[in-house]
Amino acid sequence: MALTKETIEDKIEIVGEHKIIQVRTATVIKEDDVELNRSFHRHVLECVSSVQDEDGNWTHTDTDISSESTEVQAIANAVWTDAIKEAKRTANENSGI
Repeated sequence: MALTKETIEDKIEIVGEHKIIQVRTATVIKEDDVELNRSFHRHVLECVSSVQDEDGNWTHTDTDISSESTEVQAIANAVWTDAIKEAKRTANENSGI
């Protein structure tokens, strides 16, 4: 009887005007190659995060994707263009995040 645990990114989606990336990870438990259980975790990546200080000044930080899989990094690098990042900064400021 051999129990194994495998974690795979089984779904990567690009959503919306600012190219939000949703990553779904499946954790699969198997016994002798027969699946016993599958559970999911999802995390979301936005190209830019923004913070407004007490004086009303904005600080925008590009999202660090270095801990993401090479596939997610490649997608982010392809879709998060300078124009998309600038549009996200503007949207964040206009919404008062």
